[in-house]
Amino acid sequence: MSQSSDFTYDIAIVGGGIIGAAVFYELQKRDDSLAILLLEKENEVGKHQTGRNSGVIHSGIYYKPGSLKAKNCREGRRALINFAKEHNVAHDICGKVIVATKQQELNTLKNIFERGLENKTPDIQEINAEQIKEIEPFCTSSISGIRVGAAGIIDYVAFNQKLLELSVAKNSNNKYLFNQNVIQIENREHYAIVITDSKKFKAKTIINCTGLQADRMAKKNNVNQLDCKIVPFRGDYYDLVDHAAHKVKHLIYPVPDTDFPFLGVHFTRMIGGGIECGPNAVFSFKREGYSKTSFSFKDSTDALLYSGTWNLFAKHWKKGLEEYRRAFSKKRFLSTLQTLIPSLTMNEITSARSGVRAQALGKDGSLVDDFKIEFSKGSINVINAPSPAATACLSIAGHVADLYQKSS
Repeated sequence: MSQSSDFTYDIAIVGGGIIGAAVFYELQKRDDSLAILLLEKENEVGKHQTGRNSGVIHSGIYYKPGSLKAKNCREGRRALINFAKEHNVAHDICGKVIVATKQQELNTLKNIFERGLENKTPDIQEINAEQIKEIEPFCTSSISGIRVGAAGIIDYVAFNQKLLELSVAKNSNNKYLFNQNVIQIENREHYAIVITDSKKFKAKTIINCTGLQADRMAKKNNVNQLDCKIVPFRGDYYDLVDHAAHKVKHLIYPVPDTDFPFLGVHFTRMIGGGIECGPNAVFSFKREGYSKTSFSFKDSTDALLYSGTWNLFAKHWKKGLEEYRRAFSKKRFLSTLQTLIPSLTMNEITSARSGVRAQALGKDGSLVDDFKIEFSKGSINVINAPSPAATACLSIAGHVADLYQKSS
């Protein structure tokens, strides 16, 4: 039974993806007397970033030492795996290799390994071409690499759902509701009224975990000045057909371009079976658009009237053009995959799903590379939570819960 409109929740969380669900779980775990409401606009979990990422448990090897990404990925990975074991969420710590295929990639590869050591990433090892072939026999173009034993895969949608179920189990005042699109937040002196397209709710604190809509929701949630905007990047995937799946044993990643917070087109074993290849990263004309022709006038105008978008285009137009060409050409996509597995052929890959990544972008065109969480009176806003946010979700939730406890 839902609460009456006169009931005042201690906390209302907007957004029921993996970050919102983790925040819900962490807050109720710390204080099960709190009355917490979670509002999700879709009719089930996993409709956007949570259900459309690659399902990888990241090790934390890439991230700048001392950053929130590095800290939260390291701590969050341990918590994620412990939770998955305790609650029987499907996962597999299968390991991965990061592979250099060109001499000019070796310095970057070395830097990644050194970052891994500084970040105390467990079970990492520099390996040569022969050792790579022992792990991945079809990865024949490699010249050097890193074995990352701590990486794995997980069913993030099942994890998300389990977080929600546990969060309402001990307190009848805790609720999570689907089909509740928040259109307005009216701030009062000691509480706020959260207005959805069908109901109104009262809460003392609002926590915004809306991913692709985070900047817009922050403006509704008492944040008047933001130094960034969410700009969406679509990632397209291919699947290996069944008779080619034997060519990938674990996870295979290229050496990433350090100018971008994307890890490059890679091969991923999926928790439900099969091998996924991708994603690329192209500017999307719709924040929640999952086809190559998806378009939203509102989203496109919002992004294209922002100076940061054009500054990004000016800085990286060659890279952007390359990504767009690959997005519309199976041949170009295959060519990229063949840098890691040269024997792949056109009939061994088939077009699959897409996802859209919420990426905060500064006015100068810089991609915000770290997690970004804003606090103001009566509100907490998770503005930027790109990869490895899913891996780090329980650690991010701990940080949000700390902010809440300090402010209450």
